[in-house]
Amino acid sequence: MPTPHNQAQKGEIAKSVIMPGDPLRAKFIAENFLENPKLVNEVRNILAYTGTYQGSPVTVMASGMGMPSIGIYSYELFSQYDVESIIRVGSAGAYSAELNVYDIVLADSVWSESSFARTQNGFNGDVILPDPELNEKIKKAAEGLQIPLTPTKIHSSDVFYCESNMPDYREIHEKHGCTCVEMESFALFHNASVLHKKAACLLTISDSFVTDEKISPEERQKSFTGMMRIALEACR
Repeated sequence: MPTPHNQAQKGEIAKSVIMPGDPLRAKFIAENFLENPKLVNEVRNILAYTGTYQGSPVTVMASGMGMPSIGIYSYELFSQYDVESIIRVGSAGAYSAELNVYDIVLADSVWSESSFARTQNGFNGDVILPDPELNEKIKKAAEGLQIPLTPTKIHSSDVFYCESNMPDYREIHEKHGCTCVEMESFALFHNASVLHKKAACLLTISDSFVTDEKISPEERQKSFTGMMRIALEACR
């Protein structure tokens, strides 16, 4: 049954979902990797396409930016569309000199100062883990494709622009061990935990707080094909 945020009928969403933040990245993945992709949602321009990848049904759906947005879409996919697993694919900013632009990382844990989980069901922890089986599938997919992959602890932030009196990336890196930052995975992992589903997060480093190197929005949209291929292989 459609929801206020998703016009897809039940059955039009696959059990496995790949979830970029950017709707145009969802469109790119569907048009370049899926066989017979069908547009199943365009409410609020949160594009979703269902097709097959090497014979396996897959949906690619955008999440929008930030935890409230992915919190809505992932919860509805898990609870109302019978989705079993969601792999987030996104961009991240490096907190460590060991990570370079275009490196691909896999979240093996996520730390956040967000109140999302506490507000959602009273969970007071600040670290949430991905599904271990799904992470293993992703690692094996990367090995099969011979694409380097770095498992790491990530920071999932509610705020993009922080004032100068707040802890900067160096403090977060040193205190919590996070090597990069994004803005969605904490909510995704929490929803998966609450609903007994599977979630994982693959990220490509798009900029570095250490070196100030960054790539363009166009490159972010279309150049993260290694990450996309790993996620698709893990859905087979």
